[in-house]
Amino acid sequence: MNVSIHPSASDRLPEFSLGILEYTDVAVSDSPKKLQGRINLYVESLKLGTPLSAISEIKGVQSWRSDFKKLGIDPSRYRPSSEALLRRLLQGNPFFWLNSAVDVNNFLSVYHALPYGIYDRKQLSGSVVCRIGTPRDTYLGLNGREMDMQGKLLLADEIGAFGSPIVDSARSKVTEQTTELLQVIFFHSQLLNDECEQILGSTARMFTEINGGEIIRQTLVTACIA
Repeated sequence: MNVSIHPSASDRLPEFSLGILEYTDVAVSDSPKKLQGRINLYVESLKLGTPLSAISEIKGVQSWRSDFKKLGIDPSRYRPSSEALLRRLLQGNPFFWLNSAVDVNNFLSVYHALPYGIYDRKQLSGSVVCRIGTPRDTYLGLNGREMDMQGKLLLADEIGAFGSPIVDSARSKVTEQTTELLQVIFFHSQLLNDECEQILGSTARMFTEINGGEIIRQTLVTACIA
């Protein structure tokens, strides 16, 4: 699956990049107890070590808020999904369990303070482009709301918009019937390519350790060569 970054995004954020992982023959299920224990332990340590008032000091949160402003997006009105997850946990809410693929994805988003997207590849069509939304870009979000994506950073295939670092669409959601997946990591502009590659590799290892399957693509897509 070809993935590129459109000039509407790269012109405003030239150091922005995407981590792309594609998996096949994945077995999505309830998260195993071992994973649940690991995530719960991390969440408890996060709550003890990071007060809600200090969330803006986390590098990933700080950097993505800055990048949103460069893209013309108000980060106080439309928070990066990683920041929204972190805020929810630091407010004392429990980790929200859905399935093994989504749970790993959300944990890594919190751990690295980076927006992560996970999508059912069979629900996508043709090439994928990361761009700024137009007036035609709307979709039903995983939050149950109709999302107006005009002016926001998003992912779109030949059918239309389906994801973003804010909230993803219901069309491309991952269920226990999903076997072919696309995972996207939204890397902010302050990360070096070597750091992005390291996160990409550790993400692939953890995801397949929990969900099985085969990695058929693992690559970094940069704005400067899109």
